[in-house]
Amino acid sequence: MNSTFYTENRRGLYARLEEGAIAVVHSGAAPRKTNDEYYPFFADRNFMYLTGVDQSDAMLMGFGGDDSRDTLFLPPPDVMWERWNGERVKADTATEISGIEDIKYSQDFTTQFSRALGSGQYDTVYLPLFKYTPDEPDGPSYHLARYIRDRYPHIIIKDLMPHLKALRLIKKPCEIEAMRKAEELTREGILAMMRAARSGITELELRAEYLYALMKRGAATPSCPPIISAGKNNFCIHYHDHKGIANDGDLVLNDVGAPYNNIVTDVSRAWPVSGRFNERQRLLYQCAYDTSNHIFGLIKPGMPMGDVDAIIRRYNYERLRDIGLCKSWDDIGTYMWHGGAHHVGFDVHDVVGITPEAPIAEGMVFCVDIGIYVEEWGIGFRLEDNCLVTENGCENLSKDIPSSIEDIEAVMN
Repeated sequence: MNSTFYTENRRGLYARLEEGAIAVVHSGAAPRKTNDEYYPFFADRNFMYLTGVDQSDAMLMGFGGDDSRDTLFLPPPDVMWERWNGERVKADTATEISGIEDIKYSQDFTTQFSRALGSGQYDTVYLPLFKYTPDEPDGPSYHLARYIRDRYPHIIIKDLMPHLKALRLIKKPCEIEAMRKAEELTREGILAMMRAARSGITELELRAEYLYALMKRGAATPSCPPIISAGKNNFCIHYHDHKGIANDGDLVLNDVGAPYNNIVTDVSRAWPVSGRFNERQRLLYQCAYDTSNHIFGLIKPGMPMGDVDAIIRRYNYERLRDIGLCKSWDDIGTYMWHGGAHHVGFDVHDVVGITPEAPIAEGMVFCVDIGIYVEEWGIGFRLEDNCLVTENGCENLSKDIPSSIEDIEAVMN
């Protein structure tokens, strides 16, 4: 990504806002972990989408309509703070990354913001007001909303998220190229785990193989905490304990991803720790593999988004019925525990604006995720790939990561 990408993203956002509107997006801050220790800082993804500046306690203030200008507020240089915590992003670097010329210090934000609200030129403030669950603590956008209500009750507060979701839905060429690079990293990590697999290896060792493969290729962190499990632990969909041991007869499941230029992947594979699928594993895995190939052959622009999950579910049911596992449609929920598609981009579960009825469009990227969990057989896994919608169909961006039974066994043997 370069400054042109971020500048275009901001201009696209401001063009969606009316005259007299101000948009404010915060980068966030690292939460405290314990005593005087903090979690590593991870910048708000909307802030990164608009600026590319990876700096805590920063704010973007932009203006809607024809007055499409913006200011970036950064923490000031602080020799003592930086001695302990690392160098802060300086103004010239921030301008080079983001394309924003007007850089001010964070302590000036309240004054500048209040001056704008008091000028009489602006009547609306847009803030990204998003919570995954209602009981989440209030973030900086909510604090700022209270500040506005208390001091400027005549100002209208609107949610910026619908506009950001609409913009993030369609990926630009540079985002797609970054995802291709991220897929290459993900592939190397998964191959490292497959090649290291042996009876008695721990889930923690497999995790180490994956992270090492990424880190030696320049990815300091994965796109999300890797899910790597074996045997009965595969039945915990979001499993992060890594306390188990993979033994002969077990399937190893991974649900992992790698980042590149802030774009991330989300890929799931499963393989037998022995290197050979047994009869039941082969039966179930082939159902998922056939379902994946079927849906990739159907996805194209104009198809309703909700049809992806519906077709996956129906087609996989038919495969499970054919092998004698499902007796009727009512059985499918016993073996398929989660949806079959979610968008990916700046987030692993990308925050985008699309309803199940809305048509798929060229430039969307979402996961095709087929999960099968048969507890009575002790077999649970998922097969997940990243789908790019093209002009006349789609492309499997993670196709080079071994996924067929033959390719997986060839890698492991």
